[in-house]
Amino acid sequence: MTVSADKHITLSQLQQRIKSVIEQGLPLPVWVVAEIAECKVNYSGHCYLELVEKTESTDSRAATGVPKAQARAVIWRSQYAMLSAYFESQTGSRLAAGMKILAKVTVSFHELYGLSLQITDLDPSYTLGEVERQKQFTINQLQADGVWDCNREVELPTLVQRLAVVSSASAAGYRDFCQELQRSPYAFRHTLFEAVMQGTAAEESICVALSAIAEREEEFDAVIIIRGGGSSSDLSCFNSYRICSYVAQFPLAVITGIGHDKDVSVADMVAHTPLKTPTAVAAWLDERMALLEGRIDEAAQLLIDAARTKTAAEQLRVERWAGLIRELAKRMCERELSRLTLQQEQLRAAAERTIERETSRLQLALELVEAHNPKQILRRGFAVVRLGGKAMTQTEGVTCGEQIEIELAGGTLQAEVKKIITKQE
Repeated sequence: MTVSADKHITLSQLQQRIKSVIEQGLPLPVWVVAEIAECKVNYSGHCYLELVEKTESTDSRAATGVPKAQARAVIWRSQYAMLSAYFESQTGSRLAAGMKILAKVTVSFHELYGLSLQITDLDPSYTLGEVERQKQFTINQLQADGVWDCNREVELPTLVQRLAVVSSASAAGYRDFCQELQRSPYAFRHTLFEAVMQGTAAEESICVALSAIAEREEEFDAVIIIRGGGSSSDLSCFNSYRICSYVAQFPLAVITGIGHDKDVSVADMVAHTPLKTPTAVAAWLDERMALLEGRIDEAAQLLIDAARTKTAAEQLRVERWAGLIRELAKRMCERELSRLTLQQEQLRAAAERTIERETSRLQLALELVEAHNPKQILRRGFAVVRLGGKAMTQTEGVTCGEQIEIELAGGTLQAEVKKIITKQE
């Protein structure tokens, strides 16, 4: 297609027409709500910003942050010093990325640099209200989820010595915390899970640190989240739903020392134990251990006193039983001695009776033996005939003419057998 020379315009002419339309269509300043994506102050003192509007979600857990509009903005040096000082005095925060602002702007268009917004005023109350809105939204969502009281219900161990610390390694608050613990006489051990503690990267970084701790849950007694002092805007990440949901549902007790001077973050509200500063957290841990040590000392003293009381009571009881045993032993000895004496008497009497009985029996036997004594028999007129020194009772084996001895009571006769007469039965 061929276009004649009189039917085209130059780029600069097009840009001038756009500029004219914009300036005529927006002749007056307007108040605009936007989020600061970037904020830089150059060497000349001008503040250059990148403003963005992102998609919103009614559920803070859903993915958000997709830009739907974007524009460059500037605060000229002549106004920046005044506006920034006023804004910081009202909000306690400097202009920074991630902050939502309500700005009064004029729209300008430059043929070379394109569209830009010139900020001439800022409403700090909107930024404060936005922080409070986000805070209240997080509170309502956590309560609706039923997790608001979960971490406060986690039982804190009796000894809290193994600490998982979420902080920036270079933060002054972390150094203060470490120095305070080093002065403690108790053996605290802490492991740092480093995280970004402010700005747009803080939410993701803190959640990653908490996830890493959860994977090593059995190694720690409690989680410590600490950050030095800062403005409300600097600490606004601790009102985010994601961080606060992690804290509320964390399996270990969470202790915070985020450094708020005037306000309390939602993370503080759902944490097991919220404290003001990192130093306060270390002091609280030390005081808790000292209190526990005092209770142990007190329990030890009570145990000693109870042991002494019990020992004294048992000693009295032992002495009483010892007295009873001695008395019982004495009575038993007396009773057994009496029984032994009686048995001795009975034994003596039985022995005497036995001796008398055996003496009588022996005397009788003696008389019987004496009655059968051969001498007694010989005295009655009997004699003992011996042949070859052996007493004879029969005539068999004896021949006439043999010499025999005849023993009488009064002596012995030597005789010769003259005749043998056999007795007829």
